[in-house]
Amino acid sequence: MSGQLERCEREWHELEGEFQELQETHRIYKQKLEELTSLQTSCSSSISKQKTRLKDLKHALQRYKKHASREEAELIQQMSANIKERQNIFFDMEAYLPKKNGLYLNLVLGNVNVTLLSNQAKFAYKDEYEKFKLYLTIILLLGAVACRFVLHYRVTDEVFNFLLVWYYCTLTIRESILISNGSRIKGWWVSHHYVSTFLSGVMLTWPNGLIYQKFRNQFLAFSIFQSCVQFLQYYYQRGCLYRLRALGERNHLDLTVEGFQSWMWRGLTFLLPFLFCGHFWQLYNAVTLFELSSHEECREWQVFVLALTFLVLFLGNFLTTLKVVHTKLQKNRNKGKKL
Repeated sequence: MSGQLERCEREWHELEGEFQELQETHRIYKQKLEELTSLQTSCSSSISKQKTRLKDLKHALQRYKKHASREEAELIQQMSANIKERQNIFFDMEAYLPKKNGLYLNLVLGNVNVTLLSNQAKFAYKDEYEKFKLYLTIILLLGAVACRFVLHYRVTDEVFNFLLVWYYCTLTIRESILISNGSRIKGWWVSHHYVSTFLSGVMLTWPNGLIYQKFRNQFLAFSIFQSCVQFLQYYYQRGCLYRLRALGERNHLDLTVEGFQSWMWRGLTFLLPFLFCGHFWQLYNAVTLFELSSHEECREWQVFVLALTFLVLFLGNFLTTLKVVHTKLQKNRNKGKKL
């Protein structure tokens, strides 16, 4: 037997031994996976039962509160606060358990499990999500600049508007996955991308004409400004996310819309004027479109629909931002009084 064949035989025996170890490791992995699945089912079932019983208890306390004495009312208030705190704990627990997708994810992805089970995976996904927004924001900024100053063609506008539709659709999917994994994105911020997707789709269907040309440059200038603001938001949110994660104070998927800390206000106070400027530009777009919809040569239904959509965006963005700022200022005042 030649020396080369002997080396091949030795290598085969080494591979055979490693393969036996791999089989045993894989057997243990499957066993642990079954145990994990069983524990997930048990936890989900227990949480569901607890939430149902807490809901019934909350309703019972509310009914009894009407006829309670002062001491009993204080006890009811304490129990209600404990119930609310327990519900928040359940929310955090469910972030690490598989759950059914929401309606939008079911329509887009089907019943695919998108739960991320480790903190590292959650943070990596949120980090990748922010990078995705940054890259697309840069592309949209360059596209808006090109359409506004270089390419004065309807076909390039259609490509830009198609990119906007795809961008907001993709953001909606990714944000829905964030919510499925425990991110506390609430209220208007969830609906914003749906409205923006609708607006971009209507812009895409708006035929070229006199009315379109009257609004085109204003919309492209707004898109440039909006991309710049989103660029600033990226660095603000990314800095807050890394600092909160390092301090261990927030969920790995939280967007920095709520739960501001005092040290965040240095960056936020710089960002707020740009945000409010963008909000009022949306109002200006709505007013302009309402005026254009009454123009004697206006025949397109898109004009009035876009005016309403920009108005909805302005109201939602402006009022929600005011609410967040007011809540933070209120918390700061309460902390000052306690001190």
